[in-house]
Amino acid sequence: MAFRSLMLARQPLALAAGRTLAVRPFAAAARAQATADMFCMQCEQTDKGKGCTVVGVCGKTPEVAALQDLLVDNLKGLSFWATKARQAGVPENAEANKFTIDALFSTLTNVNFDADRFSNEFIPQAVKHRDNLREKYVAACKAAGKKPEELVNETTQFKLDSNDKNWLVEQGQARGVLARRDVEGEEIAGLQELITYGLKGVAAYASHAAALGKESTNVYSNVHAALALLGEHGKDSKNFDTLLGTALKVGATNLEVLAMLDAGHGAKFGDPTPTKVLTTPVPGKCILISGHDMHDLHQLLQQTEGTGINVYTHGEMLPAHGYPTLKKFKHLVGNYGGAWQLQKFEFAKFPGPIVMTTNCIVEPRKSYKDNIYTLNAVGWPGVAHIPETAGKRDFSKVIAQAKTMEGFVPGKNMKETEPHTVTVGFGHKAVLGVADKVIEAVKKGDITRFFVIGGCDGSEGERNYYKELATSTPDSSVILTLGCGKYRFNKLDFGTVPNTGLPRVLDMGQCNDAYGAVVVASELAKAFNTDINSLPLSFAISWFEQKAVAVLLTLLHLGVKDIVLGPNMPAFVGPKLGGILSTQLGLRPADVYGVQNDLKRFVGGK
Repeated sequence: MAFRSLMLARQPLALAAGRTLAVRPFAAAARAQATADMFCMQCEQTDKGKGCTVVGVCGKTPEVAALQDLLVDNLKGLSFWATKARQAGVPENAEANKFTIDALFSTLTNVNFDADRFSNEFIPQAVKHRDNLREKYVAACKAAGKKPEELVNETTQFKLDSNDKNWLVEQGQARGVLARRDVEGEEIAGLQELITYGLKGVAAYASHAAALGKESTNVYSNVHAALALLGEHGKDSKNFDTLLGTALKVGATNLEVLAMLDAGHGAKFGDPTPTKVLTTPVPGKCILISGHDMHDLHQLLQQTEGTGINVYTHGEMLPAHGYPTLKKFKHLVGNYGGAWQLQKFEFAKFPGPIVMTTNCIVEPRKSYKDNIYTLNAVGWPGVAHIPETAGKRDFSKVIAQAKTMEGFVPGKNMKETEPHTVTVGFGHKAVLGVADKVIEAVKKGDITRFFVIGGCDGSEGERNYYKELATSTPDSSVILTLGCGKYRFNKLDFGTVPNTGLPRVLDMGQCNDAYGAVVVASELAKAFNTDINSLPLSFAISWFEQKAVAVLLTLLHLGVKDIVLGPNMPAFVGPKLGGILSTQLGLRPADVYGVQNDLKRFVGGK
């Protein structure tokens, strides 16, 4: 439905509310930066809303940017031969499949800044897997008496002539956005990037799901097919309709991955239940764990049990406290700090070692650089990395360091304050467990609207839009929140909806738990015999990195309309695509300086 309407639409850029969708074309900016050291526009905070050209706002160097571009290009080549191998009946290559998502995940914003890991690990392995898949494809064709297809271009046949980092950087610079935008044009290159960034988000979620034992051949096949399309450099990779259809299919694939991850979390840790979480520290030695990976947290809790060391969650690890299997560990004592962008201040004050399971890492201060450890695809030069062997990770160095550090000491590094808590654990099963009560409240008029307010947080002051929106919603409304964007308002007391006893704010979990919001919306639509777009439901999404892009593509795939996205629109969305999204699906930018204007439209159902 939405898929077809988007494919057919060719409308000028306009909004019913009379405002223009703020599309930020990168082609002109790129031409103005012909001598740029780098060009990256994949995140919301990209420089001047156009692209980072000297160093990334995130801290990414031109060297790392080029190496990431080279890695992505080689993953396109790997994917071309993986797709051909499947078509020829070659058995699935589990190692190549897993490598694809993990390597793609490493290029997500605020994940890996370590040039050596790209030049010595990811890129050589990508070439190795690509060549292996090509050999298996050729062998299968010969065995079947068929002539193998050959596609010779710099993507499918890249030769790793040297491991010299400077040479690899030169190769990467020839494969980035700047190298393609003049040839492909602004609109096409932007759509290609939309697909690539969406796939990065899918890869992140798929990597988390795989850690929980949830994988899908269909997911790997779809990821490879989309990357292969971009790597062929053929007419389909330059066709607007084909690219748009591919982008929406990425959204469909992400929906499948989110469902896998939801099932994986539930199977291993139990379904989340409403739980109060302490946000003030307790005395004792301590370890802080940040990121998104519950599998890593579980291992850390097992290895620290009985040591006298307390474990605190940070950022998007907060929802861990709602899982029955995790919260049974009594030394998982609480949540420390806020969203990722505050870590330089908060980590510097934490009196124990810090573990980064996934994004978002920013350049560590000297004061705690020796206290921080990275896992999985995460990396920073000079920061200790803990590898995984056969699904296990050894945290003994972290534990030993925690024992030598001060920990929280009353009267020294702990403020004398009353304990404070927040409530988490409102997963879709918990919410739907009181569905009859919710439905009755809607019918009586006690609940007049639902708001989904969440996503990523970031450093811009404009993101206070989401706090102001949340605090301005009527008392008769329910806010479903998720992701680290909730830190803008999750410690405020919103109370309950009058006459219902239902909490006004329901913390549904991490960014990937957008799936839970979709499930709740779908079930409510069934209960009222309507569709999602006809519910008294409004979406205000804050985005920052590529997982949010994947979630947005999922919502668009589902045909969800009238989404408000902010605080700024993606730099890679060109005028034609922007026009389609605004006129056909009502996607519009957040009115960051006019919250009341947006609220009036929300409450008015527009």
